[in-house]
Amino acid sequence: QVHLVESGGGLVQPGGSLKLSCAVSGSRFGDEDLGWYQKAPGKERELVAFIRSSGHTNYKNSTKGRFTISRSSAENTLYLQMNNLKPDDTADYYCNKITGLLWSWGQGTHVTVSS
Repeated sequence: QVHLVESGGGLVQPGGSLKLSCAVSGSRFGDEDLGWYQKAPGKERELVAFIRSSGHTNYKNSTKGRFTISRSSAENTLYLQMNNLKPDDTADYYCNKITGLLWSWGQGTHVTVSS
C-alpha cells in the first residue's frame, strides 16, 4: 500500500516562499507521473503542477513562473518550490499520481498566505 506524507506548509506573507515535500513509500516512485494538488476553501481539489517520470513538467497557468515541481528518486520524494506566494495560493496541498487509479490521499499540508 502506498503511503503519502506531505510537509512544509505554513504561514507566509505575500511574496514569500515555501518548499513543500511529499514522501512516497510503497511504490516504484521513479515509474510514476506525479503531481501536486491544491484544495482551496470552498473549491474542488485541482492539479497545480505535475512532473512525469521523464522529467517533463507542466503547471496551472496561475502558478507558472512561481512554482517549481521536482522529484528525487533517491529519496522517493516529490517537491514543490513555491515563490512569490499570493493570498489565492492559500489552500491544502496534496501529492498523488496524475493518471490511472490514484493512491489514497495523504493528510496534506496547509499553506496560508496572509499579511
